[in-house]
Amino acid sequence: MISGKTTLVAHIGFPTESFKSPMIYNPWFERKGIDAVVVPMGVKAEDYEQSFQSIFRFTNLRGALITMPHKVTTVGLVDEVTPAVKIAGACNAVLKRPDGTLLGDQFDGAGFVRGVLRKGRQLKGARGLGSGSGGVGSAIAASLAAAGVAELALFDARTDSADGLAQRLREHYPQMTVSTGSNDPAGFDVVVNATPLGMKEGDPLPFDVARISPQTFVGEVVMKSEYTPFLRAAREKGCDVQVGTDMLFEMIPAYLEFFGFGTATPEELREAATIAY
Repeated sequence: MISGKTTLVAHIGFPTESFKSPMIYNPWFERKGIDAVVVPMGVKAEDYEQSFQSIFRFTNLRGALITMPHKVTTVGLVDEVTPAVKIAGACNAVLKRPDGTLLGDQFDGAGFVRGVLRKGRQLKGARGLGSGSGGVGSAIAASLAAAGVAELALFDARTDSADGLAQRLREHYPQMTVSTGSNDPAGFDVVVNATPLGMKEGDPLPFDVARISPQTFVGEVVMKSEYTPFLRAAREKGCDVQVGTDMLFEMIPAYLEFFGFGTATPEELREAATIAY
């Protein structure tokens, strides 16, 4: 039951129809007796800066989950950011501190990598390929680098986005080989779709699945369906895969701690969740 005492956490993005976080956080809050609620808020890119400032004036707001297409823009709207945000160039969590200042953090990449490692895959020394160098793609690339991959190939339809991410990675991880310009998945140990491809019916696949080895680990960030056409095709090749919501369940414990709501295990969150597609 939402009351005048309920603490709000905004979930800001556009469109909101595919949002899964409220179906994880809110059942968890209810189960734990925490008087808080995650509220989806649809904001288009052209309205975001003004809306962001207005939303954070709400006196009962603890913070916000930030999703597509606002993660990069948010970096310039907060008072302070963590090192993870600086490397990724994107922010997916904002905490409103008691003095009213805003702290931005980034958990996408950590959630993705924790999911891969939990499935028993080795990342240290691996070769990784990521398509999409926006907010979530940059975060995943930064976390893969931190996990010790030996090589990271980046692809984005906007070449300047991939080149910018490559430059930031080289500055922080000079020992790692970084390349851009190709999304050919042949020969890679880990392949990640961090683009919106798969959100709409009829979208092309982000990679040529025929070029993916059955030994490759394939990850996805799109959550419109549990198994996107890309993941279904990869599974048919024999690949181990990670669905988009796995990243969510792995990163939410970090979010809960960030917002001061305690913590949880991914298993506990899955047990409470009411996810639907």
